[in-house]
Amino acid sequence: MNIRKASVEDADNIVCLVESAYRGERSQQGWTTEANLLDGQRTQRSEVEQLISQQNSQIIVCELEHEIIASVHICNKGEYAYLGMFAVSPQTQGKGVGKTLLNYIENKMQKKWHVQYIEMTVITQRVELINWYIKHGYELTGEKRPFPYGDSRFGIPKRDDLEFDVLKKKLEAVYRE
Repeated sequence: MNIRKASVEDADNIVCLVESAYRGERSQQGWTTEANLLDGQRTQRSEVEQLISQQNSQIIVCELEHEIIASVHICNKGEYAYLGMFAVSPQTQGKGVGKTLLNYIENKMQKKWHVQYIEMTVITQRVELINWYIKHGYELTGEKRPFPYGDSRFGIPKRDDLEFDVLKKKLEAVYRE
């Protein structure tokens, strides 16, 4: 596997990957699907290009045989880093790819950005995904954030009770240089 910073030329492949992991029929081959909660697109090329191009923002990809099989967006917020849009191809889920990429970006954020913790939001109803993050050292903060109903950039909700849980992970000082 090769892990690297994404370029704008990767945008279409990242969109396809994210869609395959979260939405539509193909996403149901893996365990990270949101297809039972949301319809519509999870992301689009213009959003991915913007995240790649923004200052203090990166998309990191993991490739296997020149195919992007995982990606994650990270954003430096100063004291902490925000992690989002973490996607692993349904065909490679359960094989340690997500864990490898997560460890890589945690170390990168500590060494390069010197952040103290990582924050993310996960749809409350995604219990299996929340548990995966907890298994990897993240903690529920007790904070909830509203789901942006009416904003199609986040999908078309199939339920009216969606919200986000906020998770955080304190990074160990041992990794800082």
